[in-house]
Amino acid sequence: MAAGVRKQYLMLGGRPILSLTIQAIAAASGIGEIFLVVPETDFDYCLQTVIAPLDSPKPIHLVAGGASRQVSVFNGLCAVSARDGVALIHDGVRPFVATRHINACIKAAENGDACSLGVPARDTVKQVSDSNYVRCTLDRQTLWMAQTPQAFELSYFRQAHAYAAETAYSGTDDAAIIEHYGGSVKMIEGSPWNIKITTPEDMQLAAWIWESGVAYAGAQSG
Repeated sequence: MAAGVRKQYLMLGGRPILSLTIQAIAAASGIGEIFLVVPETDFDYCLQTVIAPLDSPKPIHLVAGGASRQVSVFNGLCAVSARDGVALIHDGVRPFVATRHINACIKAAENGDACSLGVPARDTVKQVSDSNYVRCTLDRQTLWMAQTPQAFELSYFRQAHAYAAETAYSGTDDAAIIEHYGGSVKMIEGSPWNIKITTPEDMQLAAWIWESGVAYAGAQSG
C-alpha cells in the first residue's frame, strides 16, 4: 500500500478500515465474541482508536499476532477458551462483508461443513510458466475466487492447524489448511463488493463503495 501505516488502519469514511470491519462482524446475530489478532505493539492504538468508538455489543479480545497470517490465526485459536463451537475467520481489510453472508457461513459450519465465502471467476484464467508463457486455459466454470469469512468447527479447525504446523505446511488461507488436513470445504457464494483492500486502487474503489452504499443495499439483514 506504501501508505506509511498498516493498511487496516487507513481511514475510510472517517474511521479506520479495521473498525468498520469489526462493526460488520459484530452486527451478525451468529457472532458471540471477537478475537482481534494484531501486532502486540498495536494494542493501545486498537483499544483507543479502533475498538473504543464502536461500543460493540460483543466482547472483543486482543490477541498478539505472529510472523505470518497462518501463525496469527493459530494464535487466535489458542486464545479461545471454548472447546467446541464455530470459528469464523475474517480479513481485517474486508469491511463490506454482508451480515447474511456471515451468518450463512456460521450455519454451514454448525451443520458440519467447513466453508468459505467466494465468488465464481468471471474472467478467463490462464496458467503460465515461470517465463510467463501460457501453458493452458483453465475452465472457469470450476474456478472460484476465495473470500472471507471462512468458518469451521472449532476443534477440527484446531487439529488442522496443528497438523499444518507439524508438517511445515503454509497455506494462503484457512480453507487450504483444511484441504491439507484431508477435509473438504464448501464454497458459499458471496458478493463482489466484499473486496480485500490491499492496493491504492482498492482504496479508491472502497471509497466509492462506502460513499455509494452499494454494498449495504439489502445485504446486511440477518
